Amino acid sequence: MPIFEARIEGLRPVTATSFEAEGWQERADIQRLLKERIACLEEGLMVLTDEFSGWLDSSRRIDLLCLDTEANLVVIELKRNQDGGHMELQALRYAAMVSAMTFDQAVETLARYRNKTEADTATAKADILNFLGWSDSEEENFAPATRIILAAADFGKELTTTVLWLRNLGLNIGCVRLKPYKLEDGRLLVDIQPLIPLPEASEFQTKIGAKQAAEREERVGQSNVRAQFWDALLKRARPRSPIHANVSPPSNNWVRGGIGRAGFDLNYYARKHDSKVELWMRDDKPAFQQLKLHKQAIEEKFGAELEWHDVPETQSCRISYILNGGFLSAREDWPRIHDDLIDGMIRLNAALRPHVAQLG
Repeated sequence: MPIFEARIEGLRPVTATSFEAEGWQERADIQRLLKERIACLEEGLMVLTDEFSGWLDSSRRIDLLCLDTEANLVVIELKRNQDGGHMELQALRYAAMVSAMTFDQAVETLARYRNKTEADTATAKADILNFLGWSDSEEENFAPATRIILAAADFGKELTTTVLWLRNLGLNIGCVRLKPYKLEDGRLLVDIQPLIPLPEASEFQTKIGAKQAAEREERVGQSNVRAQFWDALLKRARPRSPIHANVSPPSNNWVRGGIGRAGFDLNYYARKHDSKVELWMRDDKPAFQQLKLHKQAIEEKFGAELEWHDVPETQSCRISYILNGGFLSAREDWPRIHDDLIDGMIRLNAALRPHVAQLG
């Protein structure tokens, strides 16, 4: 959407231009002007330094390093071109490198930014404390997160898609567009607009982000519980059955074991509130049909009815037995669930292994 100059005779569009066409440089012009009025990018920022390179590879430099009022570090990456190139990857590297900065290091950085030869750390510390509203340094509350702001003349679809994906994963990263326009008398205007997140949607996105963060935390918690469930099961099963004796606790919902034929697996499978033992056959429906001819004998040997499932749209099949109780069941019920699974696996192996060995 163009910018219009309001005249008595009507609205007149202002000509869009580019920083390159006007001879503007990233460091000498755009970076210099923005650091002098950093609130143009976002209210509530304090510039700690420009061209920060507090690591061994001095060729890598953060355009602007700031602090926000929540004591988060803010990495600002600038590009004067139209799509920003791979600036999001560059900014991610910088954010990772600077994330371990301490309060004292921030004070030293600000002091040297103001005067490289005679760094006044006392004044720098007082200014940071005043900005944060702290009475004294609180190292444990400093830099709880590192944020990223990407500022460029425009952003391509690949970059914005990446930024939205990173935000969905919980990273605080945003895009600000710096669009130059040229008046007839040669003066330049710069339209500075946040693109991600949009101001009117920021509160809604914050709520969505909090919900997604809670959901991620819940998934991670459940994954940890499931790993503990598998670890306890495998330890309990080793003295009773060799099928999974050399298996480590997995990160997924099943534990795979062998039955003496390639493409056939004897699996433990656990969900939140139930679990099962199964024979999984990959890409071998003819073998499944051969085993099904012996269904009665197999189930008599197993001691209960089994589920014979032909997986739709694939060549895979499974023979399984479902049990009550899963990895989110009460911890005091785990030994009973594990014993049921182990007993089921031993019986399933005994019922199926002779027939699997006879397959053509």
